[in-house]
Amino acid sequence: MTTPSPDPVALQATLVDFALAELVRQHRESFPPFWSQESWAKLLIWLALNCGCSGDEAGLKAFAEAIGAMQMGRLRRVFFERELGDLELQLMADPAEQQVLVLPQGPVDAVLTPASIAEALERVGLQEQVVTDQNRWQRLDALVALPWANRQG
Repeated sequence: MTTPSPDPVALQATLVDFALAELVRQHRESFPPFWSQESWAKLLIWLALNCGCSGDEAGLKAFAEAIGAMQMGRLRRVFFERELGDLELQLMADPAEQQVLVLPQGPVDAVLTPASIAEALERVGLQEQVVTDQNRWQRLDALVALPWANRQG
């Protein structure tokens, strides 16, 4: 029994998706201030300019439309997430969201400790941007939600 050949168009789409995600991962720390809408906008402008789009509003809109809403959302998630393999934690820190989410990649009770969360925040430079009062951290089943420091509520 032979395996059917992969669809070339599907392979190309997968390759482009992979390459874009890797490009975002490699350059997401090139555009301060980190963990901000401004940083995300700077990355998009950089991508658009390097794709030959003009830096004016029309050129940037054309770039965004070409990428598409679904791919743009995926790239944004990649931009604002960090995986810390040795701590078995994943941080999702999109400033457009109300909270930073800390998700375990290992045994929940073993990895979702205040000490490991604090270490993860320090490593990625989020310790000053979230509320450090652990009494305000919210444990939700298999994740911890931390409020942003600069927001009320």
